[in-house]
Amino acid sequence: MTRLLRWSLANKGRGRCLLGLVGAVMLTAGLLANKPAAAATAGKKPEQACIELQGLKISAAQIGLPTSGAEVRSAKLVTADAADNKLGEYCLVKGVIAPVDQSAPGIEFEVNLPTKWNFKALQMGGGGYDGTLVTGLGREGLQLSTTELPLQQGYVTLGSDGGHKGGPGFDGTFALNDEALQNFGKQSVKKTHDAAVAVIRARFARAPKRFYFIGNSQGGHEALDAAARYPADYDGVIANYPAYNVMMLHLGSLNVGKAVYANGGAGWMNAQKVALLTSAAVATCDELDGAKDGIISNVAACNARFTIDTVRAQLRCKDGADLGDSCLSDAQIEAVRKIASPYRPGFMIAGAEEFPRWAILEGSRLSVANLGKSPIPANPPGPGDAMLYMAGSATSRFAVTRDPSLNAITFDPASWKARIQQLGAILDVTDVDLTPFRSKGGKIILVHGTEDEFITPHNSDLYYERHLALQGAKNMEAFFRYYKIPGLSHGFGTFNAKYPGLAALDRWVDKGQAPGKLLATDENPGSAARTRPMCRYPSWPKFTAVSAASVDEAANFSCGE
Repeated sequence: MTRLLRWSLANKGRGRCLLGLVGAVMLTAGLLANKPAAAATAGKKPEQACIELQGLKISAAQIGLPTSGAEVRSAKLVTADAADNKLGEYCLVKGVIAPVDQSAPGIEFEVNLPTKWNFKALQMGGGGYDGTLVTGLGREGLQLSTTELPLQQGYVTLGSDGGHKGGPGFDGTFALNDEALQNFGKQSVKKTHDAAVAVIRARFARAPKRFYFIGNSQGGHEALDAAARYPADYDGVIANYPAYNVMMLHLGSLNVGKAVYANGGAGWMNAQKVALLTSAAVATCDELDGAKDGIISNVAACNARFTIDTVRAQLRCKDGADLGDSCLSDAQIEAVRKIASPYRPGFMIAGAEEFPRWAILEGSRLSVANLGKSPIPANPPGPGDAMLYMAGSATSRFAVTRDPSLNAITFDPASWKARIQQLGAILDVTDVDLTPFRSKGGKIILVHGTEDEFITPHNSDLYYERHLALQGAKNMEAFFRYYKIPGLSHGFGTFNAKYPGLAALDRWVDKGQAPGKLLATDENPGSAARTRPMCRYPSWPKFTAVSAASVDEAANFSCGE
């Protein structure tokens, strides 16, 4: 090549075209010398191409946020006929993204590369405090059990552990490290995406033509992070019941704990008392949507009919004393009032001033997110304590005060205003502008259930209404859909809704076919696969057929307001 270059320079006229050739050769040589993202495995047999990904080095420059680079630790071809494999042939890749702070944990990630690729990628989100590797081998969001999994459909699928490992429940110890906290709060989404793109390029010699993110709860938060913070990287996201405002959400959760545990636990209610309350709400409001089916769909009408005054009139114990499971004491009714009222910390967090009411008077049954087994919580909280209190306590102890021995009942947010607002910028995506995502053609589907007991559905109402006010109706119509499903809780519930989210999102992004009224199927055991229309907020499913018609068929409902 050196001799060729000298000849070209000595024969300028005749050498111009040759110089162009030399330049191209030199450029190609340079790209091959920097092999990590080069197409070293493209065109090879699947098994060889997969195995050669092991040891792949991904430089820090290939990841758009600060890291010390990444490495593929293992790569194994899973054949279509492998035992228990129903996902088709794919290359299972696992790696670690190294932190900048060597005392911080790395981010473990997995990328699954189907041999028959559809040129699209799907990143899946975690849950709770993350801390467990999301493999990408399972369902996307609230996927129907009768449809093929994303990897079977030809998607590259991927996920991570959110930047740390954690124990069961709300293990907040990771938050004592600044980098781990940043990774959980917002950065692991981008870092995992970029590492995955490097792996995909190394295998297929190209990036995906579409890149989606789908998640539930904390994964829903991560989906909104993907759209709002990293719009250039994603084409569409689905956020199911998202914990988009972790800081504000966990203060609201702590407020639930304080409502029932204060004053020696005077406001605490056992499971029987909570069931008494929610059963009264359902009995009062069930038929307001035209169908007697154990589901409250017309929430607005229920709010007018079943109030805290109704609770006092119907459920108060004689003289307000605690007389057993057939009634509520005055202290318990006061706890219900606090839970069913907005919580305001007294200052703004990520542009928001309140956390909305929990849906305890609207059919939210607290069957899983219960109030614990005792009126006195442990310190630190344990499995026998209210789950919402556990979340609020962990964030207060590990992220805010960084005092693991703190008794969260005594925690005063006002004394930690500056720190909480700082954390809001890390943990909450409430006020991050969606305009860049809309402008590049990105699409968002937001879904929440009316019975959610871990994250009140009114939290998603506020997110949608905030961005509707900022974007305007016409712009929101172009890129955002919000569906509210009566009877759905946090991935379970009276109506255990599943729906074809990925297919709807892909049609919208790829073909411009915006979703209208979607179909939700109840996958509770014994539900006979009853269906409901998924109505766009603020509408809800109204039974419009004759009284003899089945309340289990979506065709007998329309979306009303």
